[in-house]
Amino acid sequence: MCGFSGEIRFDGTTADVGAVARMTAAMDRRGPDASGIHAQGRIAVGHRRLKIFDLSEQAQQPMIDAGLGLGLVYNGAIYNYRELRAELEAMGFAFFSTGDTEVILKGYRAWGPKVVDRLAGMFAFVLWERDTGRVLMARDRLGIKPLYIENRGRTLRFASTLPALLAGGGVDTAIDPVALQFYLQFHAVVPAPMTILKGIRKLPPATRRIIEPDGTARDEVYWAPDYGPRADERDLSFQDWQAKVLDSLRTAVRRRLVADVPVGVLLSGGLDSSLITGLIAEAGQKDLKTYSIGFDAAGGEEGDEFRWSDVVAAHFGTDHHQIRVSASETLEALPDCVAAMSEPMVSHDAVGFYLLSQAVSRDLKVVQSGQGADEVFGGYHWYPPMLAAGDEAAVETYARHFCDRAHDEYLGLVRPEHRVDEDHARRFVAEHFAQPGATRPIDKALRIDSNIMLVDDPVKRVDNMTMSWGLEARVPFLDHELVELAARVPAEMKVKTTPDGRHLAQGKYVLAEAARAVIPHAVIDRPKGYFPVPALKHLEGPYLEMVRASLGSEGARSRGLFDQAAVDRLLADPKAHITPLRGSKLWQLALLELWLDTHGIRG
Repeated sequence: MCGFSGEIRFDGTTADVGAVARMTAAMDRRGPDASGIHAQGRIAVGHRRLKIFDLSEQAQQPMIDAGLGLGLVYNGAIYNYRELRAELEAMGFAFFSTGDTEVILKGYRAWGPKVVDRLAGMFAFVLWERDTGRVLMARDRLGIKPLYIENRGRTLRFASTLPALLAGGGVDTAIDPVALQFYLQFHAVVPAPMTILKGIRKLPPATRRIIEPDGTARDEVYWAPDYGPRADERDLSFQDWQAKVLDSLRTAVRRRLVADVPVGVLLSGGLDSSLITGLIAEAGQKDLKTYSIGFDAAGGEEGDEFRWSDVVAAHFGTDHHQIRVSASETLEALPDCVAAMSEPMVSHDAVGFYLLSQAVSRDLKVVQSGQGADEVFGGYHWYPPMLAAGDEAAVETYARHFCDRAHDEYLGLVRPEHRVDEDHARRFVAEHFAQPGATRPIDKALRIDSNIMLVDDPVKRVDNMTMSWGLEARVPFLDHELVELAARVPAEMKVKTTPDGRHLAQGKYVLAEAARAVIPHAVIDRPKGYFPVPALKHLEGPYLEMVRASLGSEGARSRGLFDQAAVDRLLADPKAHITPLRGSKLWQLALLELWLDTHGIRG
């Protein structure tokens, strides 16, 4: 619901308020309703506010509690803040505001760093003790809210977006070669703590970082669900699991209706957003606004799913809005969309969310969205092969279906000065698969997708694109209690295959069958779709010219990331070079160059 930034000095000097002001101003679109700066000696912080809870000035940030000697900057939404507030009031705490921000402050005084274990919601925050100088940084369990960090000697800077840190000045903007490899091989996912720039890191999800007054820090991972049923759940039937899933999702959706402003839905017409719409209607919300977006067809591929979103909207009587975007409008919006990215995000639907958020933000400040269901409940095409894979073939099977290119292709694409010989992406997958808590290959794949891919692809994309228009997106499928439950559902109930085990008959099987009690069956039984922007897959005409220009720009020539002969082969036949996830390999290169040029990064 906001953006924040700050600087902390560990050398006894005074924090640079001017740099913090520049960083904060760079996030004005994340928080268009109010702003604030607080500085006291070694620490300076700034905040941009989007008013969702407690619309009064009492909830303004940075929030300082002089009586407790604590200060806080925070981005997110704590859905159980009222229950926590009641508990804290029973302990004797008095409140001066009615929102969720102050609950974190009082909760820290009551429970210390373990306050994060009690928070149900999405959040990133930095909290400091005035008298000791100790600092707590924390990020929510699924990394829904971002936190970027820059360490420069005895100075620490942080912000909700990477471009905000760039606005502070003096950042080491050299390209991180290992991060570049991840970007090109691991479907543009650069896992925390890395970013594409050497000088900027990000706090991993489900992590609290405690920083002592001398600058020393330690990280604690406070959440890591186990996969597979508990002992007391092994005898549950498929119908039992359906009931548990639907009950948990009901709770997740109901939690995300908590707000002092209306809440709408981004309705694609697929299972996930349709089910959210149905559960909100079931909860009794009146005059529910729903929104769908569609694009021009390209390459014989349709660019909208309006016929399905219309079915759902009519069934539940929502105030539905179709947003139609032409190919020329999409092309015109791409530069601003790229500028809104904290990191380069190659997925075609980024511009879709950007344009959808622009339209929705004229009516609302909060929406619910269906991101996360595929990763949590097994909706992607690589899960059936993982269900059938043996332990020894797990890493290879996953890489073959998920990764954009093999290591040899990467080596032939990147110029020697920017490449690394070791296959870090493949090693990362192997090490993640080897961690305890998931024994079957299918569960290892679901875990890495929920904990890594989801965080630095779909979730980051939705946060960046919605918040660039002052719109808060809430994702009930990433309610941590629902994710814990889904991890325990037997894999065969999430990924149903045909009797020979070779073909997917139903992804998200338990979720889909549970949904039959809520939404029209036609929406459940339809072929699986996705959020399409065909023009960015089938690069032709002005889109291809834009790509050609970005790859030949002055900045691209200066950086010299890619072998020109390899780029020329992609340009000669863009449609022949598609990733296993149906993306354009050429667009992946062009998007990176566009992002670097947009932010003035020469490498």
